[in-house]
Amino acid sequence: MITLIREGLVFAPEPMGKKDILILGNKIGAISEPRGIKIEGIKTQVIDASEKIIFPGFIDSHVHILGGGGEGGPATRAPEMKMENIISSGVSTVIGCLGTDGVTRHMESLLAKARGLEKEGISTYIFSGSYAIPVVTITGSVRSDLILIDKVIGAGEIAISDHRSSQPTFEEIARLAAECRVGGMLGGKAGVLHCHLGDGPRKLEMLFKLIKETEIPPTQVIPTHANRNLGLLEESIDFTLQGGYIDLTAGADPEPHDDNEISIAAAIQLCLGKKAPLAHITISSDSNGSMPRFDKTGNLVGLTIATQESLLRNFRFLIQKKILDAENAIKLFSTNVACFYRLHQKGEIKVGKDADLILLDKDYNLTDSFVMGRTMMIEGKLTAKGTFSPD
Repeated sequence: MITLIREGLVFAPEPMGKKDILILGNKIGAISEPRGIKIEGIKTQVIDASEKIIFPGFIDSHVHILGGGGEGGPATRAPEMKMENIISSGVSTVIGCLGTDGVTRHMESLLAKARGLEKEGISTYIFSGSYAIPVVTITGSVRSDLILIDKVIGAGEIAISDHRSSQPTFEEIARLAAECRVGGMLGGKAGVLHCHLGDGPRKLEMLFKLIKETEIPPTQVIPTHANRNLGLLEESIDFTLQGGYIDLTAGADPEPHDDNEISIAAAIQLCLGKKAPLAHITISSDSNGSMPRFDKTGNLVGLTIATQESLLRNFRFLIQKKILDAENAIKLFSTNVACFYRLHQKGEIKVGKDADLILLDKDYNLTDSFVMGRTMMIEGKLTAKGTFSPD
C-alpha cells in the first residue's frame, strides 16, 4: 500500500511547516511541499491532514506488556497489554519489562508477547531481568541475551533504593552495568541498564558511585520513576548534569492532588529551572504495571494500574499550558528515547526512517496512526485489531 498524507503541519521533531508525506511500504519515501507529490496509475491511500499536526509516534520505554504487579498476591497481577490500547495512546514502539515478579512471569513469555505484538503491528523490544539480581535471562547471561536475542536491548528494571529490591550491592550493580556495556557493544545495541528507583533514602547513590569509581559512562544507565518524589527528582537532575539520562513516569493526572506526587508538568518545570538538559530526559508510562501504595511500615494499603493513556494526556498538557513547545515536547516522548536506545530508524520524520506517525487535531487529540507504514487508526477509529479482539 502506498499512502500519501497531504498538507499536515509537521514536527519532525523540528517544525517543518505544512508538508506532504509519502509512505512507501514501512518507510517514509518522500517529504515535499504541499501538492508536490503526484502519483498516477497506482492505487494510493490519500489522507487529508490539512487541519492536523503530524508527529513521530511515541516510544514508550517502560511497559509491562505481560502485566506487572502482584505485590498484593496472585489476584493483584495486572493483565497483559492489548494492541488496541497501545495504538489508541499514540504509541508505535514499546520496550517491555517484567517488574517485581520474575518468578511467575518469565523472560520466555516476555519475548513471546513482544513477538506477538509485533505480529499485530507494534514495534517491540524487551529488557532482560526483573527487579532482582541475579538477573533472570533467556540464554543464561545478560551479555549473551544482548548478543543472541534480537529484541533484548538491555537489562531491567533492576530495583534500587526500594524495599522490594533484592538489596543489591554496589559490586553487583557495577558488574551488571559492565555486562550490559560489553553485551551491547558485541550485539550492536545500546546495552542499557534500566534501574527502578524506589522511595528509599539511598536514592541514586549507587549510580553516582558507578560513574565516579568505574569506567562505565553515565549514558550506560538510565533510572526510571525519577519523579517519584521531590528529593529523588532533584538527585536525578544532578545525574543529568553529570551526563546521565533519566526517565520520568507519566502519572494518570497531569495535575495531581497528592502532595507527594511530582507531576510531569511540575517535574519538567523544575528541570528547566535547574538547567537540566532536556535531551537527556525521557517519559514513559509504566503501563500495566501496578501502582501500589505502602504505609510507613511497608504494608500494602492501596493498588491501581498505570495506563498508556497518561502519555497523550501529559503530552497535550505540556503544550497547551505552554510549559514546552511542540518540538521539545515530542522529543521527550519519542526522539530522545530513540537516540538513547539507539533505535536509529525511530523518533524522527525523515526520508528513509520508519513510517511511525501520529496525527493530532488542533486540540492535540489523536485522530490517525501509522506504524511501520501500516494504517492503524483513521479519524479516531481503529483500522487494525489484535488477534483475539472481537470483530
